[in-house]
Amino acid sequence: MNSRRVLITGLSTELGGRLAQALERQGDLDAIVGIDGDDPRHELHRTEFVRVDTGHGPLLARIIRAAAIDTVLDTRLLADPLRGPAPEVNIAGTRSLLQACGDSPVRKLVFKSSAHYYGLHRDDPAFLSEEMVRPAAARTALEREIVAAELQVAEFSARNRDVVITVVRLATPIGGEERTAHQALLGLPVVPAVLGYDPRCQFIHEDDIVGALQHAVLHSLPGTFNAAADGVLAFSEVVSLLGKAILPVLPPWGMGFTATQLRRLGLKVPVELIRELVFGRGLDNRRLKAAGYAYRYTTREAVLKLRAQQRLRPLLQSGEAYRYEREVEEFLRWSPSVQTAPAASADGGSAGNAPPFSAYDELSAGELIELLSSLEADALARLRTYEVAHLARGEVLTALDRQLALRAGHR
Repeated sequence: MNSRRVLITGLSTELGGRLAQALERQGDLDAIVGIDGDDPRHELHRTEFVRVDTGHGPLLARIIRAAAIDTVLDTRLLADPLRGPAPEVNIAGTRSLLQACGDSPVRKLVFKSSAHYYGLHRDDPAFLSEEMVRPAAARTALEREIVAAELQVAEFSARNRDVVITVVRLATPIGGEERTAHQALLGLPVVPAVLGYDPRCQFIHEDDIVGALQHAVLHSLPGTFNAAADGVLAFSEVVSLLGKAILPVLPPWGMGFTATQLRRLGLKVPVELIRELVFGRGLDNRRLKAAGYAYRYTTREAVLKLRAQQRLRPLLQSGEAYRYEREVEEFLRWSPSVQTAPAASADGGSAGNAPPFSAYDELSAGELIELLSSLEADALARLRTYEVAHLARGEVLTALDRQLALRAGHR
């Protein structure tokens, strides 16, 4: 089925906000509604925001029916070990959302899940496929929650055969602004490892998470799909690509005890992460590629992008963050004065005079080009305007034009 009216859960998260921005660029969607308990953190133009938690099933059902939502994109699932278990979101929230979808015009549900569904075991195959049956019961609270959430989705699918259900199991994400367990570990000056182990690592870049979920919204993809970048790396290779030293000091036994002792020392290394540093994990990503999705980054490229992000984060954080103001948003969207005003430059005609962020002029061309792929189209356009007016570096302008063409091609 073709999605026309989409509801996104978790709009205030980095992922939810970026997905809403990506879907806004789809001109063939009639409506986009985002829900969350907190204010959005991304500037949105077409997406309607409703402040409501997914635990309020009756309110969700009213919103879905009133807006005639045909597609629900559920991004809520908390699968980062650093946050720990969250049954009120992963289990109770999933139950409430599915109940709201059950008696409504919804005909498609895209459910973001996690590779933690598979767990981590000594005898796992090199690449886990979607048909794999877990060889043992879930070992941690987080795994149990993800398995329980997917079970609820499967039961909902059995009761609602006319609804297209897409479950996307994400590999370990890196490259986003959220502080995850892996990014916290890999952000240390010296990266600890488990003594005697060098496990395989497979990641997915934040851009490909957005792309894969957007692809599932725009196409009819019933079933379960692994989302993971091509290629695997040994953990030592990952650390080396980041330009850091590795220190194998974590014992391979008593993982729960080790995690507790490290937490007392101020180093949060969840037990799930320690198990991953022992066993490693790889996902078979061929099904999603066969369904038409083309990954932007391999695992190696995602790690290199993380390195650039770690080096340039202080510069990127110097700008003023977007702040949601309900009254201002309603004025800009609905006021007849705004709708009839002549087009004007957003900066009062000074476009190109101010640098895109502090210390911009101090970056070398190579450092700036490394950064470009992490920027959205609007930011790239503003950056190009400034570059043309001031530094006019040919290699930078060529890279900017290439990235702008890529963004246009992904719309």
